[in-house]
Amino acid sequence: MHDVLRLGSHVSAAGGVSKALVRAQQIQCDTIQIFTKNQNRWQQKPTAEKELIHWHELLAESGITPVISHASYLINLASPKDELWEKSIAAYADELLRADQLDILGVVLHPGSHVGSGEKVGIQRVIAGLNRVLAITVGLRPLILLETTAGQGTNLGAAFWHLRHMIEGVTAPERVAICVDTCHIFAAGYELRTPEGYATTMNDFEETIGIDLIKAIHMNDSIGDLGSRKDRHAHIGQGNIGLDGFRNVVNDPKLQGKPMILETPKSTDMHEDVENMAVLQSLLNDA
Repeated sequence: MHDVLRLGSHVSAAGGVSKALVRAQQIQCDTIQIFTKNQNRWQQKPTAEKELIHWHELLAESGITPVISHASYLINLASPKDELWEKSIAAYADELLRADQLDILGVVLHPGSHVGSGEKVGIQRVIAGLNRVLAITVGLRPLILLETTAGQGTNLGAAFWHLRHMIEGVTAPERVAICVDTCHIFAAGYELRTPEGYATTMNDFEETIGIDLIKAIHMNDSIGDLGSRKDRHAHIGQGNIGLDGFRNVVNDPKLQGKPMILETPKSTDMHEDVENMAVLQSLLNDA
């Protein structure tokens, strides 16, 4: 386990969600992200009772906290097409229910793509969809974690104000928070590499949304350059953000204790995650 930093990665749940905890312990994760169902399918059977019991036993033993999950990529709450929008609402509500059964902190959601209807219309559509989800899931504990995006195509969430409007528009804002992705915000045009640029970006986030609303951070270097709007992840220090950018992130006292989760390419033995976590750990000023 890691002192000061809470480091982890997106871990495969192939073979059952409890298998993710076994894999996470093998590489000494403090925190993890999982899919609670097949991310490329709309519907799936509920998690079996036996699997839920096993998960809770392993979770208690492991000390891994928090666990977050990532919603299906099929979901688009900004869609102007009613059929897709309705399916997306039902699917995301199901993700929150699955997460609640597993004591998961929150479910990361890409805000969605307006596919030509325009930013303002798309944002209103997301708000309406989130309000439907909130109404269906009253009493569930997991947070809706809106993710910052790179702004590829017509994706919403690349500008901090998009996310602020979404949070301001919902009926239960206390149930909504943010997952910041380093690759995405950099690709969206927010500087991280220099102390001055990093400070400007974080001040902008603080004034627009509030750093206390960051409940998870995806630690990904970026293959694309600053403002490229390309969502392509690289290993820590091997992309355009570079070691200096991540040094700024891991040494930011305002981010201390927040889960920092890798979504970088990996092979089955996950040695790349181990290496990336070691690199992040080495960037601490007191390391």
